[in-house]
Amino acid sequence: MTIKPPVDDFATDWDHTDPQWVANPYPIWEDLRGRCPVAHTDRYGGGWFPSTYEGVAAVANDTENFTSRTVVIGNGRPGEDAPPAPIGVAPPISSDPPFHQIARRLILPAFAPGPVNALEPQIRELCNHLLDEMGAGPNINAGDDFAAHIPVWVIAKMLGFPDDDRDLFREFVHIVLEGVDEPQEQRIVSFQPVLEYIERQIEDHVANPRDDLTSYMLNVELPNGEKLLPEHIFGTIILTLIAGIDTTWSAISSSIWHLASHPADLERLVNEPELMPLAVEEFLRFYAPVSMARLVKEDMDYLGCPMKKDDWILLGFPAANRDPAVFENADQFIVDREVNRHVTFGLGIHRCAGSNLARLELRVALEEFIKRFPKFELSDPAAVTFSQGQVRGARFLPLTVLN
Repeated sequence: MTIKPPVDDFATDWDHTDPQWVANPYPIWEDLRGRCPVAHTDRYGGGWFPSTYEGVAAVANDTENFTSRTVVIGNGRPGEDAPPAPIGVAPPISSDPPFHQIARRLILPAFAPGPVNALEPQIRELCNHLLDEMGAGPNINAGDDFAAHIPVWVIAKMLGFPDDDRDLFREFVHIVLEGVDEPQEQRIVSFQPVLEYIERQIEDHVANPRDDLTSYMLNVELPNGEKLLPEHIFGTIILTLIAGIDTTWSAISSSIWHLASHPADLERLVNEPELMPLAVEEFLRFYAPVSMARLVKEDMDYLGCPMKKDDWILLGFPAANRDPAVFENADQFIVDREVNRHVTFGLGIHRCAGSNLARLELRVALEEFIKRFPKFELSDPAAVTFSQGQVRGARFLPLTVLN
């Protein structure tokens, strides 16, 4: 683990892995919106953090001044060994226009409402299996024993990867998203097991084709009739594996954490199940798990800031979701909020292609969890841990089931 100096002022030295930010970023963002709506840091080679809805939306919709060729902040930048333009490291999220539209269209059929909704019975069965294994309590761990397993199973099934490797996938998530403080050279070494695993799975799918997203990517053709480059296939698989697991895992666990901390909201959802669709959107707004990154294309003044080429921009979608200039009572969780145009799934051309799947997993997980455990609370609020980096969610989540 890299030892770094703590942050004294997030306006001039922000760090999304600082313990204060990881434990409770919301007061930090509120402070920045009031006195420094675009914060700066020299860490990670330099970067900016817009904390307002307006600032986040401006950057997210601007593909002329910002590139998406890599979306996870680290100590390095894409070099000569990076995937060739315009693919980026994880297409389509790392692809710039005009190739982005082509790459996105290729994967949209896999995440359309039809095939996604067809998974609901299996996801519901999985949730009940996990709940059976957890037992009746009174002491349970809703993070490690429930939330963590649901998206792992779904994504493994979608990619056609072995169920027995699910623990490995969670380790991959840690390497890619939480190991950002490592020097670039060490990051490359740490990533090697991920690289080798994906390459083995691709080789197995070439030898043994089946009906899954991996075989689809191997066989689909670009509009010009060419097959996808190996870098494109690899990058899309990595994107599906990492983003598809950590984001939904975090959304489920943070939502359960909220219900354990707010018995009135839990009681309403138990007694008024018809509120669940509205509650899901409010969970997504209030506990949005994902912040994405961009890189500045050229030196410029933007949002009143002297940005330099290859500076990072951390797009704080979770901060934008709590901007009082856009959301009424933005700092309050309102379980039946009806007007809720949150940006949890992003803005602009890179809006999350897997939003249908994420919503389904979150809704089913919560429905089954509160059906099994209609009353529960945090066993020890101070013991709850949260992930660091660009995806934030409860990890260790000890609960006490109440009668």
